[in-house]
Amino acid sequence: MNAIQHVAHIIDETEQSLLHEMRALSRAERLRRARASDPAPSQLTTGQKIADAVAATMGSWRFIIIQSGILVCWIVLNVTAVVEKWDPYPFILLNLALSFQAAYAAPFIMMSQNRQQDIDRKAAECDYQINIKAELEIELLHQKIDELRQSEVLKLSTAVAELTHLLHETKDELTTLRQARGA
Repeated sequence: MNAIQHVAHIIDETEQSLLHEMRALSRAERLRRARASDPAPSQLTTGQKIADAVAATMGSWRFIIIQSGILVCWIVLNVTAVVEKWDPYPFILLNLALSFQAAYAAPFIMMSQNRQQDIDRKAAECDYQINIKAELEIELLHQKIDELRQSEVLKLSTAVAELTHLLHETKDELTTLRQARGA
């Protein structure tokens, strides 16, 4: 066995052991592992719950529409002077409020994104394992089909050889009969 065949044999054994290990895990076990990576809401800390609530609220259309309405009202009231101008143009108080809101909300949103990123990474690892298993299963099916094809080709070759032999025997018998009639 040369070096390439030896390496291919080692890889094949590694793949076989990996496939055996993945087959040993039942579907229920794989699902349990995947769900364990995404904690239930009751398992979240108070900080995680707050971060998720802030991120969900500030990332909604409802929040954007309400905030846009407040901004438009603020600007219109200060430009038209319907009431006393508490924040004249260039709206320094409005800029301060929006900066405070952004600076205060950013850590909450980042905490929520980091937790979601961890969940997504674990889900990707699970998907990767499933993809490897599928690839190995497909490779095994290809090997089985190749083996079946080789055995069928061998059977067909044997059958053709037997038929050729019978054809030659029949031809020889016909030649012998023709010679016997002609004599």
